[in-house]
Amino acid sequence: MANLNIDSIKDRKFDAIVIGSGMSGGWAAKELGDKGLKTLILERGRDVKHLKDYPTTNLYPWEFPHHGEVTAEIREANPIVNRCYAFGEDAMHFFVKDKEHPYVQEKPFDWIRGYQVGGKSLLWARQTQRWSDFDFDGPARDGFAVDWPIRYADIAPWYSYVEKFAGISGNKDGLAELPDGEFLPAFPLNAVETYFSKHVKSKYQNRHVISARCAHLSKPNQIHLDQGRGQCQERTLCHRGCPFGGYFSANSSTIPWALKSGHVTLRPFSVVESIFYDEQKGKATGVRVIDTNTKEAIEYYADVIFLNAAALNSNLVLLNSTSHRFPNGLGNDSGTLGKYVAFHNYSAHINAEYDGAKEWTTDGRNPAGGGYIPRFRNVYKQETNFLRGYAAGFSAYRYNQTTSEGIGDELKNNLKNDDLSGWKVGSHMMGETIPKESNYVALDKSQKDPWGIPKLKISVDYDDNDAKMKKDYVEQMTEMFTSAGFTNIKASVDSRAPGLDIHEMGGVRMGKDPKTSMLDKWHRLHACQNVYVTDGASMTSTSCQNPSLTYMAFAARAVDHWVTNKGKA
Repeated sequence: MANLNIDSIKDRKFDAIVIGSGMSGGWAAKELGDKGLKTLILERGRDVKHLKDYPTTNLYPWEFPHHGEVTAEIREANPIVNRCYAFGEDAMHFFVKDKEHPYVQEKPFDWIRGYQVGGKSLLWARQTQRWSDFDFDGPARDGFAVDWPIRYADIAPWYSYVEKFAGISGNKDGLAELPDGEFLPAFPLNAVETYFSKHVKSKYQNRHVISARCAHLSKPNQIHLDQGRGQCQERTLCHRGCPFGGYFSANSSTIPWALKSGHVTLRPFSVVESIFYDEQKGKATGVRVIDTNTKEAIEYYADVIFLNAAALNSNLVLLNSTSHRFPNGLGNDSGTLGKYVAFHNYSAHINAEYDGAKEWTTDGRNPAGGGYIPRFRNVYKQETNFLRGYAAGFSAYRYNQTTSEGIGDELKNNLKNDDLSGWKVGSHMMGETIPKESNYVALDKSQKDPWGIPKLKISVDYDDNDAKMKKDYVEQMTEMFTSAGFTNIKASVDSRAPGLDIHEMGGVRMGKDPKTSMLDKWHRLHACQNVYVTDGASMTSTSCQNPSLTYMAFAARAVDHWVTNKGKA
């Protein structure tokens, strides 16, 4: 039952409410706090404070009870999340456990989540690429899905704005398909990565291998020091939480910055059940939350609401926000809410060996992960039998052949063997999937979660376009590897379910026409213009670039729009 203590209503009234404290919610809160708005951040998970709540960040491998491995018992209890590459003994406390937050898989979908202050900004791979007009033009060019209501020029200044604050390392590569940004020095490619980069540039038109761009402070500026963050130490233990603030997370950057403004209040343990709509006023007036500890329902009020609960949960909140005016979910006049969900396809890989450059090895670790191959298919023209395209990672490495295998003398010899292997090279595909009405999320009509909220039902799958794209990736990378003189080339595709890429997007898409979309060009609901959605739910299409940087830019731009135009909706 809702808390109806009238005397406390004043205490529960804010200028703005931000739902979610992760990648985009942190940015919304920071911007609102900087602009002097009394703001409430609602986070469904526990609080995780920078420095204080990174329990494994300084542990050595031998200090873990299972040397970093997850026990069979934990794996069996978590058949979904244990498929995630970062779910290890050192970071599993940042992941949602399968049984604690159930959902319905109408089709197999690995929903990887991080419910805590900072959300998945503690778990991301920190790859940060701008989108280009080739990406925003995509739906208009091939007619699949609706046209974006914005173009690169609309968001470019906001990319610069968030890049300067977050700290992005990279080179200015001068590529139209991957616009340059406000970069800190890039992490360099190693000898074989550089060799492959030069080879590709010399042999292929419009194909490039560049240093991956990432949200690490390779050389901090004053704005980063002002946040209390320091230079990346290149430990590559980021998934444990970084005590140096060397990479961008909401925990080390936007959330503490927002709280220091004095205008922002953080309330963890608050699952948002719904946003309520006042039909007389013609706008949303607040949200109803369930306290996860007491199960008490509490209402909070605000002039504007920023929904940043992460893509699928933002869909859930809107679907569960029904009223006489909006019986099918808040703002859902178009009937598109929950539909046109898309994701990224990471299911193809290729590995090989290189017999050259034996005079070189690597020194230290590269937090950027090596090289990045921007999309080169269907960029300037439609040249394949599939729509859109794919990017790819690329890395090369040698490893010390010391092992702990064997017993007795064999074990001793193995431990003493510090010979270097030859060069190994590898790549993984990052493909764009097409938003389709048949890929949707909805509320289950009979099952509820532990807080009495309908479970989210997910029905998302690959299609023929994905299969053709994957085949092309394998063919093109095999050719590129062969021409570079790599040997023992082995391509592989896995049968992973959608979701394991952790890049689910859509369901509350932007668009020019209220009849076919949910959000306008400012990220406002067409039909309820004091509710903004700036996380992955708002994406009209998915590009093949990592999306987090775009969410940050969207959030900052949307807050600026509200503050500039407040009362003029």
